[in-house]
Amino acid sequence: MNQTTSDAALDNPPPRAWAGQRVLVVEDSAVQRGYLAGLLRQLEFGEILEAGDGNEALQVLERFGELGTFLVLTDLEMPGMDGIELTCQLRERCLARYLIVVSARDPRLLEIVEGMSFEDGHIDLLGTLLKPVQLDALGMLLARAGNKTEPRAACTQPERPSAELLQQAIAQKQFVAYFQPKIAISNGHLRGLEALARWQHPQRGVLAPLHFIDALEGTPLMIDFTLLIVEQVLQRLTEWKHAGLPPLTVSINLSAENLAERSFIDRLTELVDTSGVPTSALVWEVTETAVMRQLSQALTNMGRLRLMGYGLAMDDFGIGYSSMQQFARCPFTELKIDRAFVNGAAQWPNRLGVLKGALDLARSLNVATVAEGVELMEDWQLLGKLGCDMAQGYLLAKPMPAQDLVGWIKHDRRRLKALAEQT
Repeated sequence: MNQTTSDAALDNPPPRAWAGQRVLVVEDSAVQRGYLAGLLRQLEFGEILEAGDGNEALQVLERFGELGTFLVLTDLEMPGMDGIELTCQLRERCLARYLIVVSARDPRLLEIVEGMSFEDGHIDLLGTLLKPVQLDALGMLLARAGNKTEPRAACTQPERPSAELLQQAIAQKQFVAYFQPKIAISNGHLRGLEALARWQHPQRGVLAPLHFIDALEGTPLMIDFTLLIVEQVLQRLTEWKHAGLPPLTVSINLSAENLAERSFIDRLTELVDTSGVPTSALVWEVTETAVMRQLSQALTNMGRLRLMGYGLAMDDFGIGYSSMQQFARCPFTELKIDRAFVNGAAQWPNRLGVLKGALDLARSLNVATVAEGVELMEDWQLLGKLGCDMAQGYLLAKPMPAQDLVGWIKHDRRRLKALAEQT
């Protein structure tokens, strides 16, 4: 999974976390507005406001000021300002915390909304729904708001750290590896982990990758940052072995800067050799973008890593312009299917088509498959029917500190087995 991957999803959120909050329904049909308002009342929202189009919605929201409204629930097709333009406005302004978009039109119109970048905006998209909206489906989307680990507290963009600050953070080992389990869909067993970086900032607490990855990319610091994460992973693998855990594999992201440097591969392999951890315990994740930036050198280094016995995973499969071509020509052992084609695949035919195609391609090349962003039970069951090997996502487990893994295994073993029995 790419480091910027969003952490928002479902995992036993507190019930009715939205109870008593203000919500705005934007819908030109009075009948539909009434229906949606009725659903929101059943979900215990406190104040339910209504607007007939995007222009009226912005006027209503402005009355309550910055982050004065918990949720905007909007239709797409409306006179005046439509739902797509309203969505763009809400990304740029700080008037509400969360957004849900609904439509009775072509599902691909909703895909446009989900394809928009909300990472740097001023509102979080919880998801999209086809009409008629069902109470359970609406509740599941709202559960994501109840489970946000890093809610937006302000409308300023994340402060971009300086190179000096990042260098100091690396030297002081403030960047730490969190781990997200990869679960075998057939039996619910833990098959491996993905290492995801977090910044333990001395003043701001634990920060997600969106606060530092962009500032690291394209700089010499990326190599030192990656080696710091690898060093921690190797230490944890050794500790888990001594604790009696079964052999685990850990996936680690490699950037374009990493893949382009022959000297980096030498430093990386020396670090692993010194640790005593077998190469088979590590899987290097690369994106198509990273491969394409310096194709010849990237392929050379990937070939070296594969010859040494490491696993190689293509990350975010399906979002690049030549994913199939690069996947076929590179010695990958694992295919990670991007959450954009996994989350909601049971509902959206176009996502299902891409998902099936990716699984068929991987099977034809005898490559293991991992579905990212599994949040819904329906998608988990679909993956089982389609024969996907492994899954990651908040339905199964959040990224966690290394010290929490043993306790999580003991606590969640039965739950995961029960999930597997439902596929």
